[in-house]
Amino acid sequence: MPRRGDAVHVATTSRHYKGKTYHTHLLRRTFRQDGKVKHQTLGNLSHLPPEIIELIRRALRGETLVPAAEAFEIQRSLPHGHVAAVLGTLRRLGLDRLLDPKSHRLRQLTLAMIVARLLHPCSKLATARGLDEQTSSLADVLDLGAIDEDQLYEALDWLLGRQEAVETALAQRHLRSGTLVLYDVTSTYFEGHSCPLGKLGHSRDHRPDRLQIVFGLLSDVAGCPISVEVFSGNTADPATLAPQIEKLRQRFALDHVALVGDRGMITAARIREDLKPNDLFWITALRAPAIRKLLTGGALQLSLFDQHDLAEISDPNYPGERLIVCKNPLLATERARKREDLLQATERELDKIVDSTRRRRGPLRGQQRIGLRVGAVLGRFKVAKHFRLHIADDSFGYERLVEAIAQEAALDGLYVLRTSVPATLLGTEQTVEAYKGLSSVERAFRSLKTVDLNVRPIYHYLERRVRAHVFLCMLAYYVEWHLRRSLAPLLFDDEAPEAGKALRASVVAPAQRSAQALAKAELRRTADGALPIHSFQGLLEHLSTLCKNRVLLKQPGAIAFDEYTLPTPVQERAFQLLGVSPRL
Repeated sequence: MPRRGDAVHVATTSRHYKGKTYHTHLLRRTFRQDGKVKHQTLGNLSHLPPEIIELIRRALRGETLVPAAEAFEIQRSLPHGHVAAVLGTLRRLGLDRLLDPKSHRLRQLTLAMIVARLLHPCSKLATARGLDEQTSSLADVLDLGAIDEDQLYEALDWLLGRQEAVETALAQRHLRSGTLVLYDVTSTYFEGHSCPLGKLGHSRDHRPDRLQIVFGLLSDVAGCPISVEVFSGNTADPATLAPQIEKLRQRFALDHVALVGDRGMITAARIREDLKPNDLFWITALRAPAIRKLLTGGALQLSLFDQHDLAEISDPNYPGERLIVCKNPLLATERARKREDLLQATERELDKIVDSTRRRRGPLRGQQRIGLRVGAVLGRFKVAKHFRLHIADDSFGYERLVEAIAQEAALDGLYVLRTSVPATLLGTEQTVEAYKGLSSVERAFRSLKTVDLNVRPIYHYLERRVRAHVFLCMLAYYVEWHLRRSLAPLLFDDEAPEAGKALRASVVAPAQRSAQALAKAELRRTADGALPIHSFQGLLEHLSTLCKNRVLLKQPGAIAFDEYTLPTPVQERAFQLLGVSPRL
């Protein structure tokens, strides 16, 4: 038995045998006898679990051990990793300083709304409730305290007043004179009828029953958003172009910019009245009637595409401009298939009307009634131009316009780009690549409207709040755009798009995913096979499992501190790629 003055401890020794390491844990007494230090083994602890051995070791050192529940308690565990990733990236990009160099409550509330838009897009009322109830660590990290929706509305009003300054700063960061600028518009709908911006118009969301707004997005050639502008819901696409030109020339002070827009945006009238007077270059495409005129006039020869899918031509109707003709066989096949499907679907419905005029009991009669039925069918499938109709009081017939269909089919897969950019500044293939870059703006609209940020439906009634809401969503997409690029190795996104472009036989051919991206999609693992890959929202959800815990020590003074859960390998890699710390 140990005596007074003896020291009892756990001694651990290790030995290696046949490639394995064996540990021995002995309970020993150290004492003095005849002036010498001696050791006595009291027992072998090696059979005990490591955690029990550690408890014995600590108890022998004099530590007072109590059950964990009596030593401390976790007051609150908040999902935190996704907040740290988004807010940390926002700060790394300097977006907080672009909003205002000085930190104050309105800026903090705005940052909270931008981050919340990425983490859990919802109404401002629901956002305020989530921040106030601390459904994540966002309010805690930004030290927001008590929050209600009125404070968020006040922050929205403040944000709108900062829009021009922020957009100008983004333009200085991402645009230069002589650069390409992408521009496109979309629409989205309202809940309610009180906002003066809300008008009935062409609904791209297939909600013609709702009031809507139109908004246009300017981005750089890589699709990074620079500026957004809101218009009333009945504004035609070309009418939105003039304000963008003024913005580029006056506010952003850019010269020799090439504006890239689709054929419905940059029309002949806009070129004549807006672009040329402001000495701006443009890249757009011709509509089908204009392409047909080139074909009938002889400037465009289909034999050009016997060996190549790309050719540059000129025409006296477009002086000082370049016309680049592209032929995409895959697009031609798809258009032919879609046209035939629509024609057959229309004929099936028209045949029903024919049968209804011939039935013995209660036949359909009257030109007006028959015409209404026919009009509904043609309005549904949008191929009325391909049919000749015969409507009488007691009969109905139709036939395909074979020659007109053949004329349209001759243009399948054919598109013509129209540009004023000199060939010395932008080659033929580079011009086609620039026009195809509009797909990045379309991806931005998908993210803004449906996939990630849910700009629709809009619940605000005041015009300034609607404009601020759309600008807020654009800023959230700005952060998302950079997040996706940084996190690409952990996402299904192609992290080497240039390698995919190199696989194409021609710039006209559809884009290809790189071999690395295809391998990731098949194996669902990162390129090195070490980690699983995720969707963007799936990765944010996984990051949210890294929690920020408020721990209270049950000791005199009741000390409280924050402790974070250990990151998983995926979380650790994500923060490495982002270059931010989870400990905000």
